[in-house]
Amino acid sequence: MAFMRLGSKSEAFHREGQTWLCTTGLVSDVTIEVGDMKFHLHKFPLLSRSGLLERLIEESSPDDGSVCVLSLDEIPGGGKTFELVTKFCYGVKIELTAFNVVSLRCAAEYLEMTDNYGEGNLVGMTETFLNEVFGNWTDSIKALQTCEEVIDYAEDLHIISRCVDSLAIKACADPSLFNWPVGGGKNATSGQNTEDESHLWNGISASGKMLQPTGEDWWFDDASFLSLPLFKRLISAIEGRGMKLENIAMAVMYYTRKHVPLMNRQVTMDEQVIETPTPSEAEQKAALEEIVGLLPSKKGVNPTKFLLRLLQTAMVLHASQSSRENLERRIGNQLDQAALVDLLIPNMGYSETLYDVECVLRMIEQFVSTTEQAGIVPSPSIIEEGHLVKDGSGLLTPTTLVATLVDGYLAEVAPDVNLKLAKFEAIAAAIPDYARPLDDGVYHAIDVYLKAHPWITDSEREHICRLMNCQKLSLEASTHAAQNERLPLRVIVQVLFFEQLRLRTSISGWFFVSENLDNPENPNGGNGGLLKPRGETVRERVSELEKECMHMKQDLQKLVRSKRSWKNFTRKLNFKKKSECCKPKDQATPAM
Repeated sequence: MAFMRLGSKSEAFHREGQTWLCTTGLVSDVTIEVGDMKFHLHKFPLLSRSGLLERLIEESSPDDGSVCVLSLDEIPGGGKTFELVTKFCYGVKIELTAFNVVSLRCAAEYLEMTDNYGEGNLVGMTETFLNEVFGNWTDSIKALQTCEEVIDYAEDLHIISRCVDSLAIKACADPSLFNWPVGGGKNATSGQNTEDESHLWNGISASGKMLQPTGEDWWFDDASFLSLPLFKRLISAIEGRGMKLENIAMAVMYYTRKHVPLMNRQVTMDEQVIETPTPSEAEQKAALEEIVGLLPSKKGVNPTKFLLRLLQTAMVLHASQSSRENLERRIGNQLDQAALVDLLIPNMGYSETLYDVECVLRMIEQFVSTTEQAGIVPSPSIIEEGHLVKDGSGLLTPTTLVATLVDGYLAEVAPDVNLKLAKFEAIAAAIPDYARPLDDGVYHAIDVYLKAHPWITDSEREHICRLMNCQKLSLEASTHAAQNERLPLRVIVQVLFFEQLRLRTSISGWFFVSENLDNPENPNGGNGGLLKPRGETVRERVSELEKECMHMKQDLQKLVRSKRSWKNFTRKLNFKKKSECCKPKDQATPAM
């Protein structure tokens, strides 16, 4: 830590309560009041160093030679700083540190303690020391924190801007190259340690959990102790110097966890957080609204999980509508990166539904709108035996990912008896048809809704079933739907019809293959008898398909009402299990 001792005389002052006395033996001829403190001093040491005090003493000294009384209530730093100034004027040793140099520099400027009033005066001394402070990361952080106490004077003297610039330069550089002492996960002032845990996302979990800073995030913890206005200025300066937006997003996430601790309530048991003094909800609300505007605007830079948690916290704190809309828009733009469990946002409004489906619907609409405006055309879907196959890049398209996510979300919220049919349909219909190569997911959600709402009318059942395309059901889903007593008769007939068409197509294909294999003139049939068993196998398969087709016709005629459990079939469809926290307790018969 940088420090400097000024003066050489031994201590010649003592304090009695709020009174500060000089013990030189000379009678005091000037009393200076700073707040509740009174300093009984001598004119000459003061006016010989300060232009302001020289004028005030000259103007205020009574003609009868009585003690002159002055008031300096506006001096930067108050009585504590003026005590150091007085010692300096009397030549008593004082120690300059990163904690007091800013207030002393401002007080020296206020008192006009320039070299015009003695060589080596306090203005020059503190300015020289400040330049040393700016060369050190830890001291710069300490000095910047103390600027809060004298914010206006520090701003006028450009101390804040110079301090911020020095920190920005160091944050954007590799500290190991310059051997800068850094906080290493400790508060520059308190020395509080952070938890040392494995990194999940460059030092911060996707949920915003604070971990011990290392590598590129070595400066996060020290910066998190700054007030929000100073932190914003630091982030702006760092961004202006070209730091990666991902690192800036991480720094803001780290700061948010510390200053909006309400988010910590959503952290799981294995995600420990730092214990800090809890600000009031009003303070957290104000901080959150500022932080939302501080997050980088580029898509994908901020983890969607963190944005969703921030949105939930904004709802709890009743943050401004603009802040909530900002977060919904950011999440909607990258909804394909969201996880189902994070979309299950508890309802904070006046609606009776368990989850905030209105909010999710707005984010879905934002995603679809952004995708369509960008002119993103989905890759052709590939379906093999009822299963979705990834495209050539090995990845599903964002629209398909969101469609799967939405279908899963609908299945989670469908058991809510207060979920209106119109709202369920609005969410399902918000996804364009091309985004669903298969409609198994939306069929499963419809089935869950019909089971949880047995009182809806036949007309409403017909209407909700229009959300799915029977031609886009897999073989397993079609088989399940054909035996589903909750579906309207018209839908069952459609399912059986399209399944029969599919079987006919399959049969035609097998016959074509069979004829080619049994044809001795086939250029690929040179092995003769070796291909005959394969032809017999094909004919056997065709026979099986014909039997299956006949069984489906019988199902159509008899309209069998199957009452057996569908548990094994649902497992065959390989539907993902619901998260335990959202699974209805009364769900006895698994729906499709």
